[in-house]
Amino acid sequence: MDAAEEEKSTLNARAAALVEKFVADAEDLRVGLHQSAAGGAVIVDCGLAEEGGLEAGRRLAEICMAGLGQVQFAPSVESVGPWPTVTVRTDHPVRACLGSQYAGWQLAKGKYYAMGSGPMRAVAAREPLFEQLGLRETSGVVVGVLESRALPPKDIVAEIAECCWIPPSGVRLLTAPTSSQAGTVQVVARSVETALHKLHELQFDVRTIVSAFGAAPLPPVAKHDLTAVGWTNDAILYGGDVTLWVRTDDATIEAVGPQVPSNSSIDYGLPFAQTFENYGQDFYKIDKLLFSPAVVTFHNLETGRSFRFGALNRDVLVKSFSA
Repeated sequence: MDAAEEEKSTLNARAAALVEKFVADAEDLRVGLHQSAAGGAVIVDCGLAEEGGLEAGRRLAEICMAGLGQVQFAPSVESVGPWPTVTVRTDHPVRACLGSQYAGWQLAKGKYYAMGSGPMRAVAAREPLFEQLGLRETSGVVVGVLESRALPPKDIVAEIAECCWIPPSGVRLLTAPTSSQAGTVQVVARSVETALHKLHELQFDVRTIVSAFGAAPLPPVAKHDLTAVGWTNDAILYGGDVTLWVRTDDATIEAVGPQVPSNSSIDYGLPFAQTFENYGQDFYKIDKLLFSPAVVTFHNLETGRSFRFGALNRDVLVKSFSA
């Protein structure tokens, strides 16, 4: 692969091409295009002043994975509940999920706050996992997805540009609040990502995961962001079902498997909003083991054996989504 081909294969180049198509379809997607005062960065409103919608959320989630994952809608699953299902699949799980989709960049200036995800993280490389997994990249254009209640101000755009060593004109940002159709979809599409991040935290070699599939129920769109955060977390914690195809030894899977699903946590069993309140709304006091899908299945390609851990919890989902 020559230098030009390699540049086109970067996470940010792949995502930028999807953003171009997204912007071209802005009217159909019910999203709005803005030009930042900070040097011409492109900002897309997917659910603030604009309506957005299911398709905007689906494509937003795929942009968040730099086009290395496919997100679809499916009918409800009886064992989970009456809600539609968001499915995600990828044959590049580490790059798509940890290198791009994980919301690992907190952006805050004054009253503005956002959780940043997308492949811009691989250029800024502020998190240790980029060095640990060899995911760092350079790019003249960077793409980010912001979970926020407001459009990013110019000083946030400038910070992103500076951290990525590019001019603001190279920044592409898509934003939606959690309490919007698009925002809800793109968060629930993180079932696989949460499994991979949990495994990485447990020091499992995620590079042995070659393919992944996940599903989680799509909750109603909440009136307020705090409620939406609770519902979208519960969708994965109590309704997320992830399957991983791996190449490792069975003993490794048997050792780590019981620690992966959310029921391994001491904080398991309550709707997330209630747990959040119990800890004084301090996210970092919540047990880290909670943040994972309800069920994780491993298919070992080396031995042909399968292992399933965890359990779906319809009761908590009903309690949560009815609140």
